[in-house]
Amino acid sequence: MSKAYWVTAYRAIKDPSKLAAYAQLAAPAIAAAGGKFVVRGAADEVREQGLKERVVVIEFASFEAAVGAYESDAYKKALEALSDGAERDLRIVRGVE
Repeated sequence: MSKAYWVTAYRAIKDPSKLAAYAQLAAPAIAAAGGKFVVRGAADEVREQGLKERVVVIEFASFEAAVGAYESDAYKKALEALSDGAERDLRIVRGVE
């Protein structure tokens, strides 16, 4: 069974206070689901039409764990806190190994 990752690229942060509220709720929800932060911060350099915004990569033991974390009640509360505070693209992808 291969690992899976949440790959989130922020397009714009519209309300930093909503992002902070989201982070307070999301971190423990993700940890409870076995998620491990691999990358978290602004891009140091961008290429190919990328945006120099926040990028987050979270590793999970399996694809099922990654999907389960996103669908958990605890994470749903974090998303409610974020609301319209940021525009982002979150993808759940399977690892190669």
